[in-house]
Amino acid sequence: MDILGYIAAIVIGISLGLIGGGGSILTVPVLVYLLGISPVLATAYSLFVVGSASLVGAINNLRKGLVSVKTAIIFAIPSFLTVYATRLWVVPSIPDQLATIGSFNLTKDIAIMVFFAAIMLAAAVSMIRNKRKNVADESETKELKFNYPMIVLEGVVVGFLTGIVGAGGGFLIIPALVLLARLPMKLAVGTSLFIISIKSIIGFMGDLQAGQAIDWPFLLIFTGLAIAGIFVGGYLSNFIPGQKLKKGFGWFILIMAVYIILKELLLK
Repeated sequence: MDILGYIAAIVIGISLGLIGGGGSILTVPVLVYLLGISPVLATAYSLFVVGSASLVGAINNLRKGLVSVKTAIIFAIPSFLTVYATRLWVVPSIPDQLATIGSFNLTKDIAIMVFFAAIMLAAAVSMIRNKRKNVADESETKELKFNYPMIVLEGVVVGFLTGIVGAGGGFLIIPALVLLARLPMKLAVGTSLFIISIKSIIGFMGDLQAGQAIDWPFLLIFTGLAIAGIFVGGYLSNFIPGQKLKKGFGWFILIMAVYIILKELLLK
């Protein structure tokens, strides 16, 4: 299982390199189910892994001129503040035992995994439906216009979700950038990686300040493999149609989300 977990780290990076997202959706289940790490610690590790891998991808996109720095700043500030506060105060304050229904005990770990599965379902639907293509194509020729209140609100929502489940939120950030800031899809992907990288690392800093114990040797090895995957994904993106890949990945995420819900609620 450990070997599969490390192989999955490379797959996480490949996903980020190919479609600009999806890596965070894979990271928590890999850490929990393949490597036996507790859900709360897995969400912290996920922030560091995805943040570091996304930063590498963001720097590469920045060199290519595929990052809208102005849009990133508008979106990022409320998102950064929210994710930091969520990891520092909200997550530690959630009680370990939430409720008891008959013989079923709803614990903090189960609640986090089920909530994470719900986020995965939303991500899967977004990837499978994939109705943003025409909007993105139209935006190629239009001047960038910003719906500031909605971008700020989206930043807060994504920051909170990132803080709770350790997911970078690319599947939420990209449509927000396309629909609210009218960014072309390639520019939205690069900007999304930039936002995810800094937001995730800031969230991880909240964990450190909250006193979360970290196994640094393991975390750095896992992160290094994910970063290697980013380069593989970037290379493969020259040959694989991104839209078809995203839809197939969406179906995979959908199946995984259903599995997590069944495992946590029915197979405990």
